[in-house]
Amino acid sequence: MNIKIPENIIAVIERLESFGFEAYAVGGCVRDAILGKTPKDYDISTSAKPDEIKKCFEGYEIIETGIKHGTVTVVSEGENIEVTTFRIDGKYNDSRHPESVEFSEKLLDDLSRRDFTINSMAYNPKTGIIDEFGGQKDMFNRRIACVGTPAVRFGEDALRIMRALRFASELEFDIEEKTANAIHNMKDNLLNISIERVASELMLLLTGISPYNVLTQFADVIAVIIPEIKPCIGFDQHNRYHVYDVWKHSASAVEHSMSDPDVRLSLLLHDIGKPHCFKLDDEGNGQFFNHEKIGSEMAVNILRHMHFPNDTIERVSKLIKYHYVIPLDDYKVVRKLLSAVGEEDFPLLIEIMKGNNRAKHSSCFERIHILEAMQAKAAKIIDEHQCISIADLAVSGNDMITVGYQGSEIGNILGVLLDAVMDDKVENTYGKLMDFAKEYHSDKKI
Repeated sequence: MNIKIPENIIAVIERLESFGFEAYAVGGCVRDAILGKTPKDYDISTSAKPDEIKKCFEGYEIIETGIKHGTVTVVSEGENIEVTTFRIDGKYNDSRHPESVEFSEKLLDDLSRRDFTINSMAYNPKTGIIDEFGGQKDMFNRRIACVGTPAVRFGEDALRIMRALRFASELEFDIEEKTANAIHNMKDNLLNISIERVASELMLLLTGISPYNVLTQFADVIAVIIPEIKPCIGFDQHNRYHVYDVWKHSASAVEHSMSDPDVRLSLLLHDIGKPHCFKLDDEGNGQFFNHEKIGSEMAVNILRHMHFPNDTIERVSKLIKYHYVIPLDDYKVVRKLLSAVGEEDFPLLIEIMKGNNRAKHSSCFERIHILEAMQAKAAKIIDEHQCISIADLAVSGNDMITVGYQGSEIGNILGVLLDAVMDDKVENTYGKLMDFAKEYHSDKKI
């Protein structure tokens, strides 16, 4: 089988061959090309040693990316192409990196050290695809399987556990039984891995095509990363609007939402506070008062531990805090939500609310149309520059001082005025607002 790869990649392969060395495109680029996808980048493996690679490409721009591990980056037609010597990895003592690397002249040595069969294929325009470990068969059967013994592969590099889950979600593949068993058995090894690397793989998993099956079948693995989800797994909601336990509902909401990182991360954690505030009412219905506030606070701690950027933490926390609002096609509701989350994040909140309701009983599906109507109203509010923030008010803090407000009273009255405007109780004009503020002050309500 031949696959199409760019001319500049072929040129690098042919140049190495012209000096008497073997060279192949390897790994993910071969997998993606077989799947009909455009690879993000191309890696080349060769029998040439690093110094020999550099000699082959005299006159080219060369970057010594990882020379001690055999990798030299060759710049070909403006693209960085990693060229790496065939190698055999030494022992792994930190669940991540080999202690040493031994160069080899055999392609099979290099392919046999790779993580999964679908990533262990090589391609050369003359030889075609080289597939010693059944990668094409596994791709046809839509499954993720380790090269060799799964326990050995995951023992070498525990991050491969998350990569397996990520590929299953991204490609909509199943995970082969022995590989799955090893993942469950060795999940605690993830604690030896940098939390940033784990978080990166988690986000790729969440934004994949099929995160639901992975999140539910490997909930115990996700719980190693985020222990706070443990109470959610199997937690019966005792609520007529819900058909899943808390964790399955969250996983379903993730899958049934737009593939935006902040939307899916918010939905993963949006109900994490529910087990902590669950109560049955007199009729036996589950109630979760204040779960959005508790969940928002928990999300901050979780995401800080995972070293997410501050802007992501702030946004996700805010979106979780307001996800619970019952959809209502009403200008007052929309204005208040816009004011609370901001114009930029309001569309994300709507998508979160859509995903949340798609993961509930079918009676909640009609809310999707209401949410779309709310989105249209928000667009109109923004287009008309309606008042949704204190900065939009026709009066300022200095104006409130002239009325007699002092210190913290100034911020309080501006908040009162904003609410009054958004509730259509007073027009956003200087005169009307000043009259309202004077009357409010005379009534000593602040």
